Amino acid sequence: MTSQRDVFEVSGPIHLTSVNWNCLHYQRSVAASLVQGAYVLERDRQQNRQGSEARAPPWWESFHFEVIRKLIDDSDFSIFGAIYEYRPPVGFQNSTVNKAPRFVIVFRGTITKKESVSRDVKLDLHLLRNGLHQTSRFEIAMQAVRALVSAFGHQNVWIAGHSLGAAMVTLAGKIMAKESMNLKAFLFNPPFVSAPIERIKDKKVKQGIRIASSFITAGLTLAVKGPGHKSDSFTKLSSWVPYLFVNQADDVCSSYVGYFDHRKKMEEIGAGNIGKLATQNSVKDLFLSAFGVESESLHLLPSANLTVNSSPAPDFKHAHGIHQWWRPDIDLQSKVYLYD
Repeated sequence: MTSQRDVFEVSGPIHLTSVNWNCLHYQRSVAASLVQGAYVLERDRQQNRQGSEARAPPWWESFHFEVIRKLIDDSDFSIFGAIYEYRPPVGFQNSTVNKAPRFVIVFRGTITKKESVSRDVKLDLHLLRNGLHQTSRFEIAMQAVRALVSAFGHQNVWIAGHSLGAAMVTLAGKIMAKESMNLKAFLFNPPFVSAPIERIKDKKVKQGIRIASSFITAGLTLAVKGPGHKSDSFTKLSSWVPYLFVNQADDVCSSYVGYFDHRKKMEEIGAGNIGKLATQNSVKDLFLSAFGVESESLHLLPSANLTVNSSPAPDFKHAHGIHQWWRPDIDLQSKVYLYD
């Protein structure tokens, strides 16, 4: 039975009759729809929906994209992503068409169906252990990114993902940025693996915990790596400014709000250097480093264009879902954080 959430005409951004590629709202809506297309591709496969019964095509055809490759996991043969090419019809009239991406690579998140849940949950566990880069799914994804960038240039490639897929986009984007190729990236509900401090209602208590945590992290960094330590990796990443889309009611990603805002607060109280040092490291990574194990938490980002959805969410499913990101009536606040 087809879920109404898979049907573009019911749940998709049908209000977007034309796309202004200069506007982030339109870019966000289309990128989220393309990610949803990857979800529905896999559900079409699982339910053997083919031909006229397939529900996935409208999620990209509505915006003049075509799937040129499905990304297949080598373990369970599930579709975990797709590569789209923008192919507007001949004579198509749109004054902003030159701003459209030539290619978009997308990765879906976890699907809790028996045909894919086992593999997806294993990858979620790898993510929690900072081991996503060691999985074959990510290797397939990274090969696809490198091949497309090598053939057409990083300026012509966008990457987008939701939840687990957003983590893969973060990792791929970091790798490319360290090679001086900044890809335009859309991260929907990207996982922030840490204690859910954002759930604390008392702002003073929350701020106190963050300040104490920063001093502890900075102190451990100096103890483990020495006072002369400089994060060259973090510096290389500073020019990459991915688009992060988080919901303040979603514990999976809401900590990004405090992560970036806290750095500014540390500067305001005269502890900017401590804040920056803490931003570059995590206690977990430092302990692993002390035992000779190299680790880098995905959520450690120097810069970002952060958009927060403050609209009320009835439950976790809505707060974490991909569908919220193309709705025209959501309460969004955006802010750019650039690392100096």
